[in-house]
Amino acid sequence: MPVPLYTQTVIACVWDFDRTLIPDNMQGPIFDEYGVDPAEFWGEVDQLVDYYKARGELLAPDLGYLLHILAYVEAGVFDGLNNAKLKKLGAEIQPCPGVPEFFDATKQRVASIPEFVREGITVEHYVVSTGLRPMIEGSPIAPHIDGIWANTFVETAAGPGFRDRLPVADRGEAIKYLSYIIDNTSKSRAIFEINKGVNVNPQTDVNARMDESQRRVPLRNMIYVADGPSDVPVFSILNQAGGKTLGVYVQEPRNNHRQVKQLQEQGRIQGMAEADYREGEGAYLWLMDSIEQIGYEIVENRRQAFAAIPNPPGHT
Repeated sequence: MPVPLYTQTVIACVWDFDRTLIPDNMQGPIFDEYGVDPAEFWGEVDQLVDYYKARGELLAPDLGYLLHILAYVEAGVFDGLNNAKLKKLGAEIQPCPGVPEFFDATKQRVASIPEFVREGITVEHYVVSTGLRPMIEGSPIAPHIDGIWANTFVETAAGPGFRDRLPVADRGEAIKYLSYIIDNTSKSRAIFEINKGVNVNPQTDVNARMDESQRRVPLRNMIYVADGPSDVPVFSILNQAGGKTLGVYVQEPRNNHRQVKQLQEQGRIQGMAEADYREGEGAYLWLMDSIEQIGYEIVENRRQAFAAIPNPPGHT
């Protein structure tokens, strides 16, 4: 099938959040706000699957910490924790070095290459996280990214007959229910939503049958940056489809270098670097080079597509 002439010029950088764009878990400001020991909370989370199993109940491991946050709210430990407060606490999140400046630097780099400008090539940045969407929205990173996939809570559920009632003013009650879930496997769904353009064309269903040439961002035009085993499904998809994958690690507050190195040794990732995105650092160089590689591939595909168009017969 011929390469489309005027589409698929977006390069998508897709980012995990914890220990990728920030050095630790984003929930830290919540624990600080309420004086909760993070080690105690996460230690309880680690035992939740067995706890519920002993009661004859099934809990998906990826949902354990979300359920436990709601349990802390219900018990009054996280008293009054609502979406507005989560967003406010998100402002306390400290990004990794070079973030968020790196996002703007990538767009400036693409805009500085005449061939890319001529073909209308652009860069977009997305966060796909098993963390909390309101906190990401409140973080210093949010104004510099183009979309977020993450877990979301609602404070009051729509009850039976809600369509026939007048709207109730938001009272800012504490979070009570999960309303949108991103776990380790549904990160892949987010990738295909970006691939098919569901985020910019909501009328498109992610499960709709769509030819590769109709998709907004081909998988080969994507870069996925993340830190852990939970990201293996997405790493695998992009590796097989010609995309690019970078594993990043932090040394403080907890060193996860060995974990990321294992991903590299297993062939799960194409590159590895410290989560430092300042100019001249390894992650900066790897990502900028990858963006340029994808951009020049797009340019070459356009050249071949136009070269394949036959000229009309001339006068004899």
